[in-house]
Amino acid sequence: MTRGDLSDAEWELVEPLLPLGERGPIPDLRRQLDAVMWRFRTGSPRRDVPER
Repeated sequence: MTRGDLSDAEWELVEPLLPLGERGPIPDLRRQLDAVMWRFRTGSPRRDVPER
């Protein structure tokens, strides 16, 4: 976990509010949400988003 990522307690609050995919839970949804939050927090263009 890096600075700004959701803690386990925060994730437990957010996870029930997120939609399911057509065939069940979306894999790595937590990482995707952390990436979106990072992008909005930094204002970085998409090409500068790190792979991890």
